[in-house]
Amino acid sequence: MAVTKILARKGRLDVGIRYVLNGDKTDEQILTAHLNCDPGYACRQMLDTKCAMGKTDGVQYYHIIQSFCPGEVTPELALEIAKEFAAEHLSGYQAVIGVHVDKEHIHAHTIFNSVNADTGEKYHSNSRSYYSRIRAISDRLCREHGLSIIMEGKGEKAVSYIEWLRQSKGQPTFRSMLEADLREAIQDANDIGHFFLIMEHKGYEIKHGAHLGFRLKGQERFMAPGRKNPLFTEAGIRAAIAGNLDEIAAGNRPAIIYRSRYEPYRRRHPQKYTGFMALYVHYLYLLGKAGQRQYPPKMTPHLRREIMKFESYKEQFAFLRAHGVSTTESLQAVRARTEKTLANLIKQRTIFNVRKKKKRALYDALSDVEALAPAKECYESGMPGMEKQFSRYMDAVSTLEQCGIPMEQLMVEKMELYR
Repeated sequence: MAVTKILARKGRLDVGIRYVLNGDKTDEQILTAHLNCDPGYACRQMLDTKCAMGKTDGVQYYHIIQSFCPGEVTPELALEIAKEFAAEHLSGYQAVIGVHVDKEHIHAHTIFNSVNADTGEKYHSNSRSYYSRIRAISDRLCREHGLSIIMEGKGEKAVSYIEWLRQSKGQPTFRSMLEADLREAIQDANDIGHFFLIMEHKGYEIKHGAHLGFRLKGQERFMAPGRKNPLFTEAGIRAAIAGNLDEIAAGNRPAIIYRSRYEPYRRRHPQKYTGFMALYVHYLYLLGKAGQRQYPPKMTPHLRREIMKFESYKEQFAFLRAHGVSTTESLQAVRARTEKTLANLIKQRTIFNVRKKKKRALYDALSDVEALAPAKECYESGMPGMEKQFSRYMDAVSTLEQCGIPMEQLMVEKMELYR
C-alpha cells in the first residue's frame, strides 16, 4: 500500500532536487527517473520555464511522497509506480523522481515544477484535488500491481502516516486511546453534562467551541476527534447517549456496565522455588526426571505478516466454499443476492424507524411511567422535592390514557419494534 502526501515549497529548487536524487538514499541514483526534463539539467530547465511564463514568484515546486508498507514492495516496483503516477497526473510538468531505500519502509519522492511547461498554468493543490486525483490514482496503481490500499473513503476518514504506522505495528496512539475513553464515557453517561464530568474524571481538559477539544495534562494542543468522526461531535454524543437510554428503557442493555478496576502494569517474574522445594526440583533435574524450561521460538515480523496473509486467504476460501463460488459469474450472483437482501433490510429498517417516530411520544411516556413509579410513591407518601417527577409521571399517564391503547399491548409492541 502507498500512503501519499503532497507539500508545497517556496524554497530553492536545487536543494529539493539534490535531496530527491541523493545517491546514498537512491542506491547511487539507480532508483531515479526524470519526466519532461533531462538528467543533470532539471533545475535549470524548470527555472527557464518559470522565466518564460513570467511566473517566478510564489510556490516554486511541489513535493509528493509515496510511502509503502514495509516488505510489500520492491524498490524497482516502487519506482515503476511513481513513474506511472507522474506520467498520468503530471502531464506537461517537469518532474524528478527518486526512490529512497535508507529507511525500513520504501518511499518514493517526486518533485515537480509548479508551472506547467505546456500550458503555463500553475499547479494548485487542495483537499479535493488530493483525494480525487493524487490519492485515487495512487490507490488504483497499487491495486493494479497487486498491492493493498490503506483505506478507501472520504478525506475525513484519513489518518496521518505516522498514526497509521503505529496502528499497523499494534502500538497505541493518543487518538485511539482518546476515542476509547470517549466511547466508554458515552456508554456510562446519562446526559451531556454527565459525559463531560466523566471525561474530566479521566483526566481530560475539555475545550468547548465549534469542535470539542480534549487534551491530557502535559499536552500542548487539543485534539478534536469530531473533525474525523461525527460521533464525537457534541450533537453526535447527545444522540448516542439518547440511543443508549432508549436501549436501556427497552431492556436491550443493562443500566450499569461494570468495568474491571484499573491496575498498573507489573512485570511478572517467573516463579522461583526456595527451601526444600528447590532442593527437590534440583534432584529431579539431576535424575533426568525434569528438564529445562523450553520457550517457543520468537516469531519474526516477516513470518507474522505471512501468517496474517494466510489467515486472510483462509477466510476468503471459507467464504467461497460456503457460498459455492467457483467462477466469476457465481461470485457476481452471490454479490447481487447480497445487495438485494441488503436493500430489503434497509427498506425494513426505514419502515421500523417511521413506526418508531410516529409513536415516539407514547414510548417515551411508557418509559416515564416505569421509571418514575418510585417517585410517585415517594410523593404520595409526603416526601418533599418530588413535585417535578410526579408532574412528569402524571403527564405520561395522561398521554397513555388518551391514546386508547392498553399499556400491556403498547409495551409488547415497543419491545418487538426495538428488537
